[in-house]
Amino acid sequence: MSELTKIINDRLEKSVPPSARIPYIPLSFVKGKGALLYDCDGKEYIDFLASASSANIGHGNEEIAAAVNTQMLELAQYTSVYFPTQNMIKLAELLLEKAGRANYMASFTCTGSASIDGAIKYARGFTGRPRIISFSESYHGSSYGAISVSALTNNMTRKIGPLLPGCEKFTYPDCLRCRFNQKCETCNLDCLEQIKYAFEHYLPADEVAAFLIEPIAGDAGLIVPPKKYIKALRELCDEHEILLISDEINQGVGRTGKLFAMDHFDIDCDLYVLGKSLGGGLPLGAVVGRKDVMESLGSPAHAFTMSGNATCCAASLKMFEIMDRDDIFNQSTEKGEYLRKKFLELKDKYEVIGDVRGAGLNLGVDLVTDRESMNKNYEATAKISYYCMKNGLVLTFLGKSSMRVQPPIVITYEQLDKAIEIFTEALDKYVNNELPDSILDEMQGW
Repeated sequence: MSELTKIINDRLEKSVPPSARIPYIPLSFVKGKGALLYDCDGKEYIDFLASASSANIGHGNEEIAAAVNTQMLELAQYTSVYFPTQNMIKLAELLLEKAGRANYMASFTCTGSASIDGAIKYARGFTGRPRIISFSESYHGSSYGAISVSALTNNMTRKIGPLLPGCEKFTYPDCLRCRFNQKCETCNLDCLEQIKYAFEHYLPADEVAAFLIEPIAGDAGLIVPPKKYIKALRELCDEHEILLISDEINQGVGRTGKLFAMDHFDIDCDLYVLGKSLGGGLPLGAVVGRKDVMESLGSPAHAFTMSGNATCCAASLKMFEIMDRDDIFNQSTEKGEYLRKKFLELKDKYEVIGDVRGAGLNLGVDLVTDRESMNKNYEATAKISYYCMKNGLVLTFLGKSSMRVQPPIVITYEQLDKAIEIFTEALDKYVNNELPDSILDEMQGW
């Protein structure tokens, strides 16, 4: 750790509480351009995190900066609750056009978490039912409603209860480590059957307002559920007049090559929640959903002074303009496939890689103790992540075993190749026992 980094870290420790951070190793970035980052000492890094998937279009975009500057000089913000700005209306119309769904509406907030709270409100308001079902190891945000439907770590809920009542959790469909010991080829969707059993015995279906699910379980390890599960879940919702909410905060806005990651499963949801990258680098969240559901609440049940902020919406509008012009969604698909092949080649060579999964530039590379048990290999994950970050590649991990591969979509092929070189070096160091155990005392993460 450099002296400057140590000073910054000491200042952080004194002024920002542990509850507001998830440290990996001491790093402080001061500049970014495209998919490159520069720390306080001027060292360059390839970004494989994209600011927790909130920088899909990369860093330091001059067009967005100019659009923000122009808007700030004209009207930084004026509460859209009373007097809507044109930018907010334009962005709502654009989202509905891109969503391609008739009779949908869009409601804005400043964060994805607040939009999760909004989805809960709309679902309860429309159905008149109290219960929300979400899934194990889910992460939906840090507001009270979002924490109540999350199930990732006890540190989110310890000491702050009681949480929002009526929030139920069931097992997320994880085929790599099936909790029901099923094989993909013979799976009878026991993970869905447990919900049906609950409906029959102790959880009345007519009290359930909505299922809230991540199309890809991001913070659980970028887990991709089987398509037949998602389709069956949609059918179960239709059978019992339950709404289906897709949390697209991590996976949306082109990350998987589509506006909504759920579109990979060929179903429609009743509500979609967006955040993170939606604001083009500025804080912005949204709920996009069926008009009848969105109109079920009266004024001002989901209104915020700063929501639909003119400057944030200006950044988002410019971002979508750039995405359309530069074909960013297709770039995500093509670069994601290129990168997936690189990781699969490494999987053939290194037994520690147990699985490579995902869609677009949204990949989980799962490290295991052995491929027979597929047990999570936290030691390998932490050590390899540490080596990568020390050697110019920002590569974090999730779920104790999954390398989180979510670079800005604007990343170049040359940068992808360089990142693979660094990752391969880390693998070699690990398998040759050249990464010390002392790393485990420094690394934290989820």
